[in-house]
Amino acid sequence: MDIKKKLKNKKRTRLYMEAGLAMLLVLTLTLAGRAGLLESGAAGSDPSAERVQTEEKDSLEDVSEKAAEENRLAEKAASEAEETSAEGQYPILGESDVTVQQMVDYFQSSGETYPEKELSEGGADTIETFCQMYYEEAEAEGVRAEVAFAQTMKETGFLQYGGDASIEQFNFAGIGTTGNGVPGNSYPDVRTGIRAQIQHLKAYATADALEHECVDDRYSYVKKGSAPYVEWLGQQENPEGLGWATGDNYGYDIVGMIQDMTG
Repeated sequence: MDIKKKLKNKKRTRLYMEAGLAMLLVLTLTLAGRAGLLESGAAGSDPSAERVQTEEKDSLEDVSEKAAEENRLAEKAASEAEETSAEGQYPILGESDVTVQQMVDYFQSSGETYPEKELSEGGADTIETFCQMYYEEAEAEGVRAEVAFAQTMKETGFLQYGGDASIEQFNFAGIGTTGNGVPGNSYPDVRTGIRAQIQHLKAYATADALEHECVDDRYSYVKKGSAPYVEWLGQQENPEGLGWATGDNYGYDIVGMIQDMTG
């Protein structure tokens, strides 16, 4: 009976050792696969190890795809939230809602006289030519023409000026007029002054590149995309406290003028 027990114990010990060696082999193959030591199709490679590698690769790909999908959904939610918060506000960029004639009619409805003498020297001898330039320059940069034109009417008092800037500067939106008598920027002609204003508006609306060569020497000072809506051009109404001007309801006043122009 003692001999039989010894043989039985010896057999059991051998089985334990074989099981232990098998587990060690599996662990070794798994670690080697993770370290990239086993290559698919290599001579003498273990099919079970290759299967482990494939399963791990598939698992990582699933995690990556899941993360990408979650990121996409998060971006979509953020975009929808922004659209909701800006519901009803007037975008600076987009196709214009006015014609050249509507801009002309809006100026003439003010009862003011077009400064033909001064602006003729800059290449715009009539209000029709002036408005056509606004339409062309705005369209080239993807800015709504009515936004730039209404802003000019607000800033210049329907081209009558009277502030720190003078009409001879061809500065139609007070660019660089920081107060205390600072006259602001000057431009060589009407079209360049209009182009600078529209480029400045585009800088507030988006980080997209300009179509024309930059003539706005204050373009680099603007935080790009900080005011995509006309209402946000006023610093007091801008969520980040940025914007074109400090005056109360600055952007809302421009929107009101646009509504009068298109109404």
